[in-house]
Amino acid sequence: MAITGLRIGPEDMSVGPEDMSVGREHTNEIGNAYDLHEVHPLQPLLPLLAQPLAHIADESAHMMVVTDADGWVLWREGNPDAATRREVHVYSEESLMRVLHVQSRSAAPIIDPDTDRVLGCVDISAVDLSGTARSPHPATVALVCATAKLAETQLALRMHERDERLRRRYEALGGHPGILLSQTGRVLSGDPLGTLGERLPLPAPGERMILRDGRFVLLEPFSDGYLLRAAPPTSAPASAPTHLRLHGFLGEGSPTALVGEHRLPLSLRHAEILALLALHPSGLNAEQLSFHLYGDAGNPVTIRVEIHRLRAELGDTIGARPYRLTSPIEADFLELRGLLANSDPASLARVYAGPLLPRSESPEIRRERDEFEVQVRTCLLLRGSPDDLWAYAQTSGGREDFEVLQRLATSLPATDHRAAAAQARLRA
Repeated sequence: MAITGLRIGPEDMSVGPEDMSVGREHTNEIGNAYDLHEVHPLQPLLPLLAQPLAHIADESAHMMVVTDADGWVLWREGNPDAATRREVHVYSEESLMRVLHVQSRSAAPIIDPDTDRVLGCVDISAVDLSGTARSPHPATVALVCATAKLAETQLALRMHERDERLRRRYEALGGHPGILLSQTGRVLSGDPLGTLGERLPLPAPGERMILRDGRFVLLEPFSDGYLLRAAPPTSAPASAPTHLRLHGFLGEGSPTALVGEHRLPLSLRHAEILALLALHPSGLNAEQLSFHLYGDAGNPVTIRVEIHRLRAELGDTIGARPYRLTSPIEADFLELRGLLANSDPASLARVYAGPLLPRSESPEIRRERDEFEVQVRTCLLLRGSPDDLWAYAQTSGGREDFEVLQRLATSLPATDHRAAAAQARLRA
């Protein structure tokens, strides 16, 4: 029995097509919320899940529910006393609503082996209207896990069958022209040494991209997947990849991006996004970027809007699926990271103008900022000359650093103005 227009979540949930359009991008693409179960990747597996579990759910006064990743019900079966057609509630003592404490629930996610994303959820509920169903039966946890694993196994089998069909078509071409990718970017053939990894971010069809070994390739549709073929050589200067240079990300400077000859002043939010993409060269999706910028309070929709604005300014230097920097990049904080790996105190003191984006409240930027600060300070205290320490003492982190100032006051001649300045700061 397929049920759509019904959602399992922490809030009160009602049935009705008028509620389905809010915040549901893929529902809008389908056109009708009640057709959701017909196009979902789990739909072919619903009979398989129903056969072993439907009679158990009915005889034990349980209800089994299969949802998509957002909690919308794809299929429901079980005892009719466990729920109505209008509402589904999560009963347990952990619920925020006291009225829901008469039902216990166990659930397990179904992970797509192709994309590693959550496709949906298997949920089993036990209800006792006398109010004594305080905890789930010990077998229910194992039951939902086994059911979810059954679905994942079937998905993996179907994925391998698709991959094998695609490989046979690829081998029929002869000579293995190019690199064979699945629709989701998994490398299936053409990379015998495994230098490309298991998955590649997919550019738009016909778009040039650079592989790890420096080769330029083009993405072409092929059957149910893609081929990466060598890009034709070109001598036109305009075809060379545009360099992206990021300046002013360390210290109190104003962050700017230089694309070719175009200089773009950056807002703090755009500087944060570019810094995160530079620090994660394999790319981040909207949800990951949102979490790195805002934590749990993030909204991926906001990220998509900001990326759209950035791409309008920076052009094809930002790729999609996932979001990533597609151009060769130079940045002061990336240079600093390289210098830290080499433990070169003189160069560190020259490059380190201060903390990474000091006004940023992004959790990920703060983590990177603190790591840079600790590593730079430690390296300079262990190996830095008085000149190096004095340069660090001009940054916001080193201006009142007691240990750095004390080292300067004792290592420099008393006639050196830097020793006097360090003594003054220590007294203050």
